[in-house]
Amino acid sequence: MSQSSSVVAAVSGGKWCKGIYQGGGFGFAIGLVYNRAFYLCTHKALTKRSQGNVVIVFDQVQKSYQVGGRAIPALHPTSMTIDTGEVFGIVGHSGAGKSTLVRLINLLEPPTGGRILIDDENITGYNASELRAFRRKVGMIFQHFNLLSSKTVADNIAFPMKLAGIYSRTEIRDRVDELLKRVSLVDQANKYPSQLSGGQKQRVGIARALACRPTILLCDEATSALDPQTTQSVLKLLADINRELGLTIVLITHEMDVVRRVCDRVAVMDAGEVVEMGAVSDVFLHPKHPTTRDFVFESESIDHEEMQQDLQHAKGRILRLTFRGESTYTPLLGSVARESGVDFSILSGRIDHIKDTPYGQLTLSLVGGNLDTAMQAFEAADVHVEVLR
Repeated sequence: MSQSSSVVAAVSGGKWCKGIYQGGGFGFAIGLVYNRAFYLCTHKALTKRSQGNVVIVFDQVQKSYQVGGRAIPALHPTSMTIDTGEVFGIVGHSGAGKSTLVRLINLLEPPTGGRILIDDENITGYNASELRAFRRKVGMIFQHFNLLSSKTVADNIAFPMKLAGIYSRTEIRDRVDELLKRVSLVDQANKYPSQLSGGQKQRVGIARALACRPTILLCDEATSALDPQTTQSVLKLLADINRELGLTIVLITHEMDVVRRVCDRVAVMDAGEVVEMGAVSDVFLHPKHPTTRDFVFESESIDHEEMQQDLQHAKGRILRLTFRGESTYTPLLGSVARESGVDFSILSGRIDHIKDTPYGQLTLSLVGGNLDTAMQAFEAADVHVEVLR
């Protein structure tokens, strides 16, 4: 499937309409609209099935491409579950397979093997009409916005509803007005994409993705083309949407900092495989796989080799302490030093947040006194202790 037709399928559910639209530097030709009554029947059936818990299950799903007569794997057999209402991050370097994985969820890429279940429905077994209706319940946000340059902001948001062919003009107008308010673009309704900033364009993309009231929202590098300040505003908008609407959001990125700010759980990918997966706090604070550690160090602007050289100059035992929640702000080092008689030097430290939860990390060198007593005091205070040396 070409990029242009993939965009139309993602936005419109794969249904074609007559005409040629220009958007984001590409054009896409779309054929005849399917019979309205036939679509409405299928849409209602799929909507009824989608009103329960939206749980996404990958059961040994794999994807490969034929190149020169050989099967080149893009995604090795993968099993995972994405729970209802969570923000699930997929992080990896370019070519890791994260875009392939997310495009499998709405079958823009059909799997080579395995099953994909949504609400216990095997969507890999859907026929063409069922698949079109299912895609209405899956919104998608793109890295480069993919807006229709010849359409106003309001018309871009209305686009998937018009293609659906099941909404009245009043319903479309009311929904567009509602979404313009949600993404804070009421004053931009009649402007064209060329008149908008990057952050405003992405807000239009988010509103368009929400137009048909999806239960799943896929974000394909949604902040990669934005500056840091705009990225934060877009991430806050996504977090608000998740909290207020209860949408299940799958967000792919190559930035661990994006995952840290909005995601509940994360899967780290490398060379077509999920190499680590878990709660963001666990994966971020205690990374196990080398790829994950690289991402964490990059997000914290840590030069691993330089850090190791610095630690060689420190004396005594070296510990990394991790505090979570309110313990982050508890004065602990002084009492531990008095109780154990140890002297300590702070080699590095930071306080930040994982989603709404504060955390702190300190790297210390401890000398003298009773080191075992100090270790026990840290652990008794519910502080995670990692011995670096």
